[in-house]
Amino acid sequence: MASRMPGNNMDGWGVGWPAPPPPSLPESILLTLVRTAAGFWLELAVAAGIALAVVEAQDAGLLWLAIVGLSAFVAGVLTWSPTRTLVTRVIHGQSVRRRWSPAIRAIAIQSLVGRVPPIMRVRSVPAGEVLDITVPVGSTVDDLDLASESLAVALRLRDVVVERDPDNAAHATVRFVRRDPLANQPPAWRHSMSASLSLWNPIPVGVDEAGEPVEITLPERNVLLGGEPGAGKSVALSMLVATAALDPSVHLHLFDGKLVELATWSRCADHNVGVSTANAIDVLRELQIEMDDRYLALLSSRARKVSREGGQPLHVLVVDELAHYLLAPDRKERQEFAELLRDLVARGRAAGLIVLAATQKPSHDVIPTALRDLFGFRWALRCNTPQASDTVLGAGWASLGYNATDIDSAHRGVGYLLHEGGRPVRLRSHHIDDAALADLAARAERCRHPYGARNVGR
Repeated sequence: MASRMPGNNMDGWGVGWPAPPPPSLPESILLTLVRTAAGFWLELAVAAGIALAVVEAQDAGLLWLAIVGLSAFVAGVLTWSPTRTLVTRVIHGQSVRRRWSPAIRAIAIQSLVGRVPPIMRVRSVPAGEVLDITVPVGSTVDDLDLASESLAVALRLRDVVVERDPDNAAHATVRFVRRDPLANQPPAWRHSMSASLSLWNPIPVGVDEAGEPVEITLPERNVLLGGEPGAGKSVALSMLVATAALDPSVHLHLFDGKLVELATWSRCADHNVGVSTANAIDVLRELQIEMDDRYLALLSSRARKVSREGGQPLHVLVVDELAHYLLAPDRKERQEFAELLRDLVARGRAAGLIVLAATQKPSHDVIPTALRDLFGFRWALRCNTPQASDTVLGAGWASLGYNATDIDSAHRGVGYLLHEGGRPVRLRSHHIDDAALADLAARAERCRHPYGARNVGR
């Protein structure tokens, strides 16, 4: 039998090791029986325990008592909700484990020949299951990720998603996607009935493909939203604006290029800017002065940034239809607006200034790369072209599969959010209807002006 030459690692065997002969028919049958028994070890152990108890009871002349007791025990387990849930979860987990091993062997990943990554835990989620696995030495999570499509075929699943643990190269999560939870409208925003909120707390914005909630934290972050008309941009932006409006300590500054998108929140704002780019520039200058003053105050107190404990309020700038101001007819005005906004996005984070910008025209000539790249969070709803998707998320994401062009136009609110994880997350935003939005705005006004409304803004 020829041995492998140095450097040759065919069939996943080490350098210089001879390839094993194929198993004989009896060996194959025995191996199949052992693997089957190993897959049903829990069920076999339970059956053996019951059989042993019955034999012992029969020897003691108490067979009828054992049968009655066992029947009562099984009935109690199946009747009581916590134990029924636990048993169902264990049985389902065992079923997933039994399918995992033959699927890994069937796709024949070279670095995993003869080995199967052990499953540490199985969790059920609305989309299917999430497996926590350990990758054997000699293989990598990337090897498994590259074979994810073949694995999905072997398991007869909609999709298989493999994600490496950022803290441990040997650990990974594998998501079995059986159904698309984003095809259904997610539940209403859970803060829809809140009397007040704090912008320092995480904001729930939707659910991801695993059916898990997605949250973002705004302090020290800026958000860019983009998508074609009707993609759900307004609702996504409304959750962020509503949180700021329901925090009475936050100073809200609204720039509404279409006049109507942010009108609901006008009585909660310090500034209301309409279509005038000149007025927008004046407000941005005021905020730039406020930012510089804050940095002088931070310097004198030897602090690096505005904090929750420091007592300085956050300022939130909401720019809806960014293209209106960046494409203003007056070249000097649009340049000055872009420079001022870029300065606030670049330097305002530590000073407690948060910029939320949205546009239905995400293109490179509307949103310069130098401005786009300063936004820490980017949210792409459905776009008309891959280039538009990349304009929001960043160049290259569409070619890697994070392409907002592929979103079904019927699934309003579905998009890709690039936030803390470092990789875009496909999610569907929570739903807020017009009645709930009006009620939120009314509560925000009462929260900010408990003794009556006042005239604000310009």
